Amino acid sequence: MTAPREAAEVLRARLLELAPEGFEEVERGDLIELAVYGEAARRVLAAFPNATVAEVEAGWEDRWREFHHGVRIGPLWVGPPWEEPPAGALAVVVDPGRAFGTGAHPTTRLCLELLLDQPRGSVLDLGCGSGVLAIAACLLGHAPVTAVDLAEASIEATRSNAAANGVALTATLLDATTAALPAAGLALANIAPAAVAAIAPGLTATRLIASGYPPSEPLALDGYRRRERRELDGWAADLFELG
Repeated sequence: MTAPREAAEVLRARLLELAPEGFEEVERGDLIELAVYGEAARRVLAAFPNATVAEVEAGWEDRWREFHHGVRIGPLWVGPPWEEPPAGALAVVVDPGRAFGTGAHPTTRLCLELLLDQPRGSVLDLGCGSGVLAIAACLLGHAPVTAVDLAEASIEATRSNAAANGVALTATLLDATTAALPAAGLALANIAPAAVAAIAPGLTATRLIASGYPPSEPLALDGYRRRERRELDGWAADLFELG
């Protein structure tokens, strides 16, 4: 399936529901191509009957590993378990499993850059995916850290990755747009902007780091004012403050 860059986030969010096992993303000029493999493709095809279908070569199940490499963000290194972290780095070793998030995506990197500058305290990771942001927060000295997501695969991946990294956090299955949210001083939301806007009124966090949208789509949140913006590879992240 393909979508214009500005509409791709909506399609990503839908695919996360239909194919929590994961999907492939490739840039095709001004378009974003998203591909789903195996049994998940049947569910996606039922929802998108006009999607293009093609046979793939044997071994596709493990080929995605070739595209996931570790990245350095300040003192942090975020990478998969099949790579060796550099000496002296705070290593966030993450196996994405069936959840979104390996650390290489620009939105994740931008969120981590902003997180590095925040005073230590309690953190709420909204839409935690594989747990990258929550685990990094723990390693940087934030506590307590709570991660929430509406996909069971994400909660399983976050708990597994937290244990593998030797950090203590709470991962809870819930829909942040409708459920009461845990209190925290800092919220992290690397999710669709519409979801961030829907969640914001229920937050008690005095600071919020949000990403998941291009710079051309400014995010306005009720009750919050933007304090800082960073951009990378066509994506933006903002630090908001309550009041």
